Amino acid sequence: MPDPYRGETVKAYIVLKEGQTATAEEIIDFCRQNLAKFKVPTAVEFRDSLPKTMVGKILRRMLVEEEKKKLAEKK
Repeated sequence: MPDPYRGETVKAYIVLKEGQTATAEEIIDFCRQNLAKFKVPTAVEFRDSLPKTMVGKILRRMLVEEEKKKLAEKK
């Protein structure tokens, strides 16, 4: 997602399996324990699904565009 200081920062998009629960704090704590500091997300968004191509790959550019639109709407 866009960041005024770094240019971009990490945001995790999470789709939980049916019957599973988690909080943003749990996800961030898990990432702190298992990832390098610069890879730890600063924000977490829970979603029902992620945009995918016909082959099944996640469309990251669509997620980036959504974040830019949200940022533009706030201004």
